[in-house]
Amino acid sequence: MTAEQADVAIIGGGLVGLATAYRLLEAEPGLDVTVLEATGRVGAAQSGRNSGVIHAGLYYTPGSAKARLTARGRAQLLELCEEERVEVATTGKLVLAVDESELPGLRALEERGRTNGVATRWLGAEEITRIEPAATGMAALHVPSTAVVDFTHVSAALARRVAAAGGTIRLGAPVTDLRADADHVDLTIAGSRSLRADTVVVCAGLQADRLAGLQDPDVLDDLRIVAFRGSWLKLRPDRAHLVNGSIYPVPAPGLPFLGVHLTKRVDGEVWIGPNAVLASAREGETPGSISLRDLREVASFPGTWRLARHHLGVGVGELWRDRVLSAMLREVRRYVPAISRADVARGPWGVRAQAVRRDGSLVDDFVLRRLGRVVHVLNAPSPAATASLAIGEELRDQVLPLVHDGDG
Repeated sequence: MTAEQADVAIIGGGLVGLATAYRLLEAEPGLDVTVLEATGRVGAAQSGRNSGVIHAGLYYTPGSAKARLTARGRAQLLELCEEERVEVATTGKLVLAVDESELPGLRALEERGRTNGVATRWLGAEEITRIEPAATGMAALHVPSTAVVDFTHVSAALARRVAAAGGTIRLGAPVTDLRADADHVDLTIAGSRSLRADTVVVCAGLQADRLAGLQDPDVLDDLRIVAFRGSWLKLRPDRAHLVNGSIYPVPAPGLPFLGVHLTKRVDGEVWIGPNAVLASAREGETPGSISLRDLREVASFPGTWRLARHHLGVGVGELWRDRVLSAMLREVRRYVPAISRADVARGPWGVRAQAVRRDGSLVDDFVLRRLGRVVHVLNAPSPAATASLAIGEELRDQVLPLVHDGDG
């Protein structure tokens, strides 16, 4: 069977993959770009299962890829949404300190925001209620530029642009094998199909480490994707008035997760969450889905056990709140005391990919790694959705020299 051909193949039809395809075609019209998406629609995994927050760039280490690309990507995302008529609501965010022990962390966050060029305002207890009347705390940082969007609509807009520019998006096309030579890359797609490309970009999220491991097994020795399941609660529609924008806790030091927060989404719904518990399957149909392969890989990787030892208390607390709704409510009521058990129902859930190193440390930045003619996105946690167009530019700039080298 003769393999299909492409200049560039992109594995993964989420926001980062679609943004990369768009940036490539924008830079070089006529380039043969094919996006291979394993599921039946674009943006089906992490890109479509999140709170919908467009981050301002408050949290990220100055000089990091997250800080740099979020600032640029946010502006690009807002421009795209305006041009494509994707609804965005600038609702603002409060980061709340509810007791004195959290004030130093809030001050440090204020300083980080200043370094990153994010406008914030320090609020006292009375000022908090002028913005969020139902919230309570000793102090807060107000981030007025935080916005919300439905990222499934952003994915659809990017897919339209890719198609309009001549790109191909193939749905139901999971890549099962990858073989790279000096001048091309051969991909095997489920169903015994194949595609040969000059170069490949892997934006595979939960499968990123496995695809990199096909090319270089040493990747798997140093780094693995550990899947964390997050679940949300939803406020009853008649209680959505209790939250005007986004309400976040002061983040725990040393963790890339921002903690359980309340978000008024662009459609007016209020989601509470997500939590973060170790998932028993990277890709499952239900929150309780189990994959023996995934569990074996997690259990055999030393970094998993070192991570568990480093953050045992946090992990136990997350698991308890996931299982016991009253425990989750106690956490939420620290910030909005008026929320009662009758006000909430179980909401959506999703699984996010988090790279973990062999020493048990959580990788807290975007990781792009080139292996020959393949560029792998090995870690793209939040705020990758906000930064996706800027990440796409970075990947474009790595890929185009490889394409032109193949022309020779």
